[in-house]
Amino acid sequence: MSSKTQHSVAALAWLAIFLAVFLWSAIHPKDRLTWVLEVLPAVIGFGAVIWCYLRFPLTPLVYGLILVHAIILMVGGHYTYAEVPLFDTLGDRFGWQRNNYDKLGHLAQGFIPAIIAREVLIRRAVFARPRWLAFFVVCFCLALSAFYELIEWWVALLSAQAADAFLGTQGYVWDTQSDMAWALVGALAALVLLRPVHDRQLRALGGSHG
Repeated sequence: MSSKTQHSVAALAWLAIFLAVFLWSAIHPKDRLTWVLEVLPAVIGFGAVIWCYLRFPLTPLVYGLILVHAIILMVGGHYTYAEVPLFDTLGDRFGWQRNNYDKLGHLAQGFIPAIIAREVLIRRAVFARPRWLAFFVVCFCLALSAFYELIEWWVALLSAQAADAFLGTQGYVWDTQSDMAWALVGALAALVLLRPVHDRQLRALGGSHG
């Protein structure tokens, strides 16, 4: 199988998985407005992937991470983040006081954008020194997390109906701060764990790396 054929098969598989999970998520969600709010970033990401595939091809790692993040968002949108059944089961087993699926979502909110930002910055040669690159990536992920918390606040002010389901605080007073902390952990973990494979894929794609 040629490299071009492999890329085409991978792209079709990516598309099929995304659409299958999207359709499942859209069928009888817990709350329709919450579903729209939670799944909208995944839909925006889908459009960005299509654009990138045609004009700015990304590494397989980034495509895979985007798909994982989209699935996390769509599962959370279907059940609401406070009521994902698997995490209810895990909560009973480990004695959690709340459903922690939202923490997985915020971990991904740092882990996955970190590699996306790293790829764009490296390929555009924005920074000459790797240390500045890593610092900016972490700052970017924290800013993204903070902006998402602002969006949650604005939604809560505008729609009391969707506020509880969308915010998913579950009575935890430090929910906002812990969300950002998980995003920070995710960003740092991505830079430490995925840098070697990301650099190899960047070289294969023809991009420089720091």
